[in-house]
Amino acid sequence: MWSALWILTVALIVAGSLLPPGDLPAQAMGNDKVMHFLGYFLLMAGAVQLYARRPSWVAMAVLLALLGVGLEWLQAAMHMGRTADRADALANTLGVLAGFTTGFTPLRDLLLRIDGGR
Repeated sequence: MWSALWILTVALIVAGSLLPPGDLPAQAMGNDKVMHFLGYFLLMAGAVQLYARRPSWVAMAVLLALLGVGLEWLQAAMHMGRTADRADALANTLGVLAGFTTGFTPLRDLLLRIDGGR
């Protein structure tokens, strides 16, 4: 269940990053960069929960950072009213790094505790 929820979150972030601006809901709260940071923080923190080994965390961190940069590049390349923003890519990458650090905190096994230690 947790893996499916994580994959759904990845799909939502990809879709939200590539939809034309008119198809997106008005930003409900906060700064755009904060939303980028939080989205990628949640993705990486989720990956820390789903993968047991640190080399897997490193691989996921690299892949998620590349996803964030790649989606910014695609926004410009698709010519659908979106533009690439280096600050968004930076916010994405910083979110990944912050999510990575959750592996070294008591949050590391949060999903296991929620599931009763199974």
